[in-house]
Amino acid sequence: MRPVRRLGGAVASIAAVGVVAVSVLIPAGAARADSIRDDQYWLADYGVEQAWQTSRGAGVTVAVIDTGVDSSVAELEGVVVDGTDVSGQGSSDGQTPVGTDDPTHGTLVGSILAGRGTAPGDGVVGVAPEASLLSVSVGFGTDAVDSDTQIADAVRWSVDHGADVINMSLTRNTLDWPTSWDDAFLYAMENDVVVVAAAGNRGSGTTEVGAPATMPGVLTVAGVDRSGTASFDASSQGITIGVAAPSEKLVGVGPGDIHYSWSGTSGATPIVAGIVALVRGAHPELDADDVINRVISTATPRGTSTPDPLYGYGLVDAAAAVQSTVPAVEANPMGDLAEWIRVHRRAEAPAASPAATTEPAPAPVPTPQADRGDRLQALVPTVESMRSTGIPLIVFGVFGGALAAVGWGAWRQVRRRRDQE
Repeated sequence: MRPVRRLGGAVASIAAVGVVAVSVLIPAGAARADSIRDDQYWLADYGVEQAWQTSRGAGVTVAVIDTGVDSSVAELEGVVVDGTDVSGQGSSDGQTPVGTDDPTHGTLVGSILAGRGTAPGDGVVGVAPEASLLSVSVGFGTDAVDSDTQIADAVRWSVDHGADVINMSLTRNTLDWPTSWDDAFLYAMENDVVVVAAAGNRGSGTTEVGAPATMPGVLTVAGVDRSGTASFDASSQGITIGVAAPSEKLVGVGPGDIHYSWSGTSGATPIVAGIVALVRGAHPELDADDVINRVISTATPRGTSTPDPLYGYGLVDAAAAVQSTVPAVEANPMGDLAEWIRVHRRAEAPAASPAATTEPAPAPVPTPQADRGDRLQALVPTVESMRSTGIPLIVFGVFGGALAAVGWGAWRQVRRRRDQE
């Protein structure tokens, strides 16, 4: 089994799409009233503050499948409504960070997605500050449950406990995925859940997107720098990318109320998952396919094509996704997982044993019998006699005659030469 990984350098060894670079800012209580909020440039630059005029994500539940979201952080007080651990290493509520590489990861992701600040204009405020979170902790140490099993179990648990959106800042670092993910992710999509996944970071060795970002139907997120240009280290590329969002100079809060500056598509993903929550809050009548379509069809195109392997359909625009008039679609614009399974897994299935048949076995062709009283008919060869005797005799006669002719010609040549001598 290939382990799932966090995408990141500083947090680079478990399943999440971790962080390329991370540095401590300052404890929350020591921050100037608006210093942290000033660093959250994506709230204004990507239309989030404008979208809040319509929706702040109220009534929407987002599952964060990661190292665990610590709800004791000031900005996340009251945000986490349920949780579990599927690794065998965390607490039953999923809120105890697991993993030795970066236990802060899940809390950072949760704060960008649904942080509520600590006061007006202070602390980290999430893209969907009125959404609720489910914390599903995963860990990939030597004593943990098999990583592929963890992800499948985490997705199913999230669906069964009311998730409308699933945030997955993680990668398997391979294009393919196990069949157990087929069932789990299809279960999510059949239950109208939007799955948002990170594309990965070149700075962490992910040069091309890996599963779950390669799975049909998943909304895959790439990363851009402050100017909106594809990030070299804090993003990756691939044909399954849906949209791009900021992945550099991000700010989030971790356990202990410590604020961090960090980079990676781990942070771009909760920005997009938060926008999905805003859309679902504003348009509860829409199914997952139409929600995804709103996000990608209202993005600002970038790159040389649409979709583009670096930007997907473009830079995400929260205000447009929430407030624009967008025609309905008949299917998920990011692909059909059920159809992919039907086409691609069929060849991998074991050959079925031949089915029993009730049809009678072929009977031998009867040999026509001549009427003994009809002497003329008795002289006419039957089908069977032609097969067994007539045809071989004809073939033998033809080849025998040809051989005799060759022999006769050779004898005459010899005799002519003797007469000339």
